[in-house]
Amino acid sequence: MSTLEGMKLVAMKRPGAQPQIVQRRNRLIGKIWEQTELAKAQQEGKTFQPTRFRSVKDAETGERRNVESPKRVRAWWFTAENGKLCMHVRYGAKTLELAKGKTAIEVGATDNLIPTLDALKAAVAAGELDAQLEAASATMRSGFARK
Repeated sequence: MSTLEGMKLVAMKRPGAQPQIVQRRNRLIGKIWEQTELAKAQQEGKTFQPTRFRSVKDAETGERRNVESPKRVRAWWFTAENGKLCMHVRYGAKTLELAKGKTAIEVGATDNLIPTLDALKAAVAAGELDAQLEAASATMRSGFARK
């Protein structure tokens, strides 16, 4: 029992589900991680292709099985007309409006891309983009509404 005496014991119940906004933040943070890995791979001259599992029905037997397939990751960054590197932040199929009328971040050079993505990840974790995530989510949900 001497090991347990050195620990702080509390009466706590595990929460059932995370709040919706925390789930949205985590989803966006995961996508930012993919963009960071894609940027690192491009700088090293390699390819980044994560995989996902898909459920496929066998035509002959009719049996369903999980198959690992490559996932396509599109880069959020592009070269603007002024020659500088810019980046959109996407949530699903929507581009987030980061400030009123502004949808892109000017990165400048490719060397600044990974630090910019890391700063963006910290901003999302701190909840700075919660209003934009809520607006994008509401827009997506309205597309599924019954008419």
